[in-house]
Amino acid sequence: MSKKNWLIALLLAWPLAALAENQSQLVERYTALAGSKENATSLVTGLRDGKDVTLKNGTITTETFTPPTGKMGYGNVDHALALAEASLAKQGITNPTAAQLEAALVGGKLTTSSGTVMLDGVLKMRADGMGWGQIAQQYGFKLGDVKRSDRAPERMAQAERGARPDKPERPNRPEKPERPEKPERPEKSR
Repeated sequence: MSKKNWLIALLLAWPLAALAENQSQLVERYTALAGSKENATSLVTGLRDGKDVTLKNGTITTETFTPPTGKMGYGNVDHALALAEASLAKQGITNPTAAQLEAALVGGKLTTSSGTVMLDGVLKMRADGMGWGQIAQQYGFKLGDVKRSDRAPERMAQAERGARPDKPERPNRPEKPERPEKPERPEKSR
């Protein structure tokens, strides 16, 4: 295989490698929110492709919805899920059911211990033309704060695994000997 053909093959395969990495990272990041890896995969794939998202609560109940935004990039999927997670946390829900997650994403009634709350839905607001920052402000957040708190566990893991051992102390250099003074030159007689 010539260098040119090899380079073309590498460039064509590159986006596919990045695709798998991004999707798997999002699935891993939002598995706890979705309740299972299967639900997280359905969420990420459905939001990315603009197709039906099916969420299951065990074997008994199933929730299915179509994202009103259509197809979204991985960055947008990440923003949507982070904002939905933050809006649920604000209501005191850390392990949402499929129905609660659907309400946070596409809108609907959310039943909490303090009563029933009507949510506009992160994806519905995005489909209505709002930016991610505006959606975050609507819920009383700043998008940067939501994204930073979302990645805090990852940063901690990177810090622990990437910690460098302490550098050994530098050995002390021997002191330079003092330079002898230059003897004065005798004056020449003329």
